[in-house]
Amino acid sequence: MKNIQSPGAFIVLLLVTAGLMACNSPYTYKKKGYFNIPFPEKEYRSFDQPGYPYTFEFPVYANVLKDTSFFDSKPENPWWINIDIPRFRGRIYVSYKDINSRNQMDSLVNDAFKMAYKQHTEVSTGIEDSLMQTPNGVEGIYYTLKGNTATANQFFLTDSTHHFLRGALYFDATPNEDSLSIVNDFLKKDLQHLINTLKWK
Repeated sequence: MKNIQSPGAFIVLLLVTAGLMACNSPYTYKKKGYFNIPFPEKEYRSFDQPGYPYTFEFPVYANVLKDTSFFDSKPENPWWINIDIPRFRGRIYVSYKDINSRNQMDSLVNDAFKMAYKQHTEVSTGIEDSLMQTPNGVEGIYYTLKGNTATANQFFLTDSTHHFLRGALYFDATPNEDSLSIVNDFLKKDLQHLINTLKWK
């Protein structure tokens, strides 16, 4: 190997070596074009309203509202709610059904499966489902959807005999996995906290 005599050649070699080392660095730059989003501290409060067949904890930066979009003056099911997260223009749609038979249970599980898979197969690049069992004995499945889907996080919870609750997180924004991923990751922890604190009445 020849010795490098020129100071200019030595500097070029030094810069190339530094550049190659930087490529192996674990540090990643923030993507250009996306805002640096300040996230609030995690803190929760209880949803425990009279007459509702369930209770859980939700973030203090969210609001629980009764869902009236599908109901007339005498709603079929008065226990549907929306958990609005104004800071991120997000909403968790929560629906609830009483289970009266094994056939109804199977139908509700199939509906949850269809909502996660069939409605998003054209735009999703992958769907993962995870079985859940919480400290309170609640069981269910969590669906994580990849790609530019309208929702990246869905789940259902049940005791298989009386209660069935389904949740899905949506944003009031054009689906874009890259720009929403950091918010989805942040709010996924809130969904998991809701799931782990949910109790049937």
